[in-house]
Amino acid sequence: QVQLLESGGGSVQAGGSLRLSCVASGFTRRAEIHNIGWFRQAPGKEREQVATVEGFGRTTTYADSVKGRFTISRHTTDPIVYLQMDNLRSEDSAVYYCAARGVFEHQYNRWGQGTQVTVSS
Repeated sequence: QVQLLESGGGSVQAGGSLRLSCVASGFTRRAEIHNIGWFRQAPGKEREQVATVEGFGRTTTYADSVKGRFTISRHTTDPIVYLQMDNLRSEDSAVYYCAARGVFEHQYNRWGQGTQVTVSS
């Protein structure tokens, strides 16, 4: 069973940077974690898709709110996906989750526990 573990959250001032990591384990085939997405949810708000990476990392997507500031990438050999967050803003404060979607699946159905990011202005 696929398990995802996020780390790297914390508190930072506006304009600062953080790098989140998502480590996958328990999978038997890489196809089970073909797609990895980072999502976030702030109190009182709906969950938002922040960035996704497909396959070997050649295909990525970003929410408009983070384009040019966040970068998603995959480790070249290990099952780790990173989210580099630069020029953070107070509105980026949220719990960040990573999720996995298999190559033949249509929805992200494996989720981590989340890591808190707090940006103070």
